[in-house]
Amino acid sequence: MTKAKRQMMEDIKLIDLVIELLDARVPLSSRNPDIDEIAGSKARLILLNKTDLADKKETEQWFRYFEDKGLNVCMINSKNFGDMKQINAIVQKACAAKIERDRKRGIKNRPVRAMVVGIPNVGKSTFINTYAKKAVAKTGNKPGVTTGKQWIRLSSTLELLDTPGILWPKFEDQSVGLKLALIGSIKDEIMNIEELAMELIKVLEKRYPGLISSFYGLENIDYDKYPVKPEAAVLEAIGTVRGCVAKGGEIDFLKAANLLLENFRNGKLGQLSLESPEEYE
Repeated sequence: MTKAKRQMMEDIKLIDLVIELLDARVPLSSRNPDIDEIAGSKARLILLNKTDLADKKETEQWFRYFEDKGLNVCMINSKNFGDMKQINAIVQKACAAKIERDRKRGIKNRPVRAMVVGIPNVGKSTFINTYAKKAVAKTGNKPGVTTGKQWIRLSSTLELLDTPGILWPKFEDQSVGLKLALIGSIKDEIMNIEELAMELIKVLEKRYPGLISSFYGLENIDYDKYPVKPEAAVLEAIGTVRGCVAKGGEIDFLKAANLLLENFRNGKLGQLSLESPEEYE
């Protein structure tokens, strides 16, 4: 990631606009603070992506949050081509000063050169493919699919530079790392999946009380069995009703944990957000 950051700082000299994709479920937690340093004074565009998975009311609040800070921002589902139609106009607005400078110099129709940035698994490649109407960038529902630099000419007015997703070296706030793990931006292979699922239970019980019990049809959760960690009782109950059973008839906590995380990440639990602007203000 240090190498990728160094390359991006070199490439920024060629760029007119930095398009930063954020996960609409965790907009601030998915915002790499290094991007501000890399972008410098370049024009900026924030895309709140994966709106189909996020709480609509929360996403609208985040839209206003970034807009109030003077940033160009729009809400998109990168899998939906219809959402791409609004971007051309916003790109032209964000780069109006650059376009006017070119016009005064007699330079006409030079395409805006944009760098697409974001953390792993935020949907950069899917966004580019949908925008271009064809598969021009590799996609995958796991971090680290994009490993190199590639230019994509979308039209006579816009060229995109795709970049690998990069995280920053250290999370000052542990809750940020947790949220990134929950949305799949940190590889599951290095996580304790059962603990991660139980953290998700704690977050959702606080933000959306009763949601998990309602979705899985949980009744008679035996909290007395886990007095120190009540979320373990919830995970056990999920495993019971969904048949996550190991040899010997015991509940397979890992299987139940993977099921819960998958249901959250693919939106089966509903459109949910893990943070609000008020929490930061």
